[in-house]
Amino acid sequence: MHGRLNFRGDLSTTAMGIMPHEDVRKALDVALQMDIPFWPQLPRLSYYEDMYVQVMEMFPGVVIDEEHMRIFIDSGKFLHDLPQYLEREDDPGLYGFSTKFSRVYGHFLSLDLSSYRSVRGQVISPVSLSLKITDENGKPIVYNDEMRALIFSFIQKKVNVQYRELCLKNSNAFVWVDDPGLEFVFSAMCGYDHLKAKDELTAFFGGIEGPRGLHLCGRPDWDFLLSLNIDILSFNAYAFGDIFVTYDKVKTFLEKGNMISWGIVPTYYEEFSREDVKSLAERLENMWRHLVRNGLDMEIITGNSMLAPATCNLMNADKTATVERSFLLVNELSDYVKERYRI
Repeated sequence: MHGRLNFRGDLSTTAMGIMPHEDVRKALDVALQMDIPFWPQLPRLSYYEDMYVQVMEMFPGVVIDEEHMRIFIDSGKFLHDLPQYLEREDDPGLYGFSTKFSRVYGHFLSLDLSSYRSVRGQVISPVSLSLKITDENGKPIVYNDEMRALIFSFIQKKVNVQYRELCLKNSNAFVWVDDPGLEFVFSAMCGYDHLKAKDELTAFFGGIEGPRGLHLCGRPDWDFLLSLNIDILSFNAYAFGDIFVTYDKVKTFLEKGNMISWGIVPTYYEEFSREDVKSLAERLENMWRHLVRNGLDMEIITGNSMLAPATCNLMNADKTATVERSFLLVNELSDYVKERYRI
């Protein structure tokens, strides 16, 4: 049964799952600095921790070529593996993460996480996954109805199993799906259109047991996004917040008690070096003032908001330094804004 949010945002901090670290302990220490910690994904440590690869463990027909950093679904192997998979489809053991596919997840679950406001997990969205993963001929499996349907079911089960495992550590746990490819369904070049995506995502989220979250760094159609049956939306507010708050559905979304994670602190060195607590607070409050002018109470905004870095980042020349500083700045920003609004 779907579980609603049972905690307030109150400008608490979290962050996206992908981190540039190659040291498991350091990455986990940084993640645990957030009000709502998460288990990090470390693609620089292992190809198996790439978010598209990590989630495909135990999927029928999957071929992972670590040497050439390639993953695909072999159609013949898929048909061969499918009956055995379907016999075990309801076995939770199919949907966890082995150490090979995540060096961090088991460590995270071994910790006492009960004192945190919440804890968070993440899995790649079935839309982004099926647009990215191809068959042996290079054709995205989004165009194979049987494979795509199984991907949606498979990821839904992955989310639910992870949610149950995290709830054993913290009863306020949630898992969001990461959807970097969602914006492409609005392209005329994509044969999998937004109408089909909306129907299938609605059914997907309808089967999620815990709070239903979606994270993305790109720019989809905001009306589409806000009309999905989700409880938590995480987005790049630094880049797109000024546009996002002009949509009427934002007000409705928050008034329903849903939550927004405002990705407000940049992680790219050039952008990060231009900002500080006060500049980012002003940027954030300008967005919120627009919502207030449209009739939304500021207490609703702050109560139903989290703060986060704007994006994941594996590209900085300084590797982990700017990302770690952005995590610190998110927490400083949270303290600053909480004081302003007496939270």
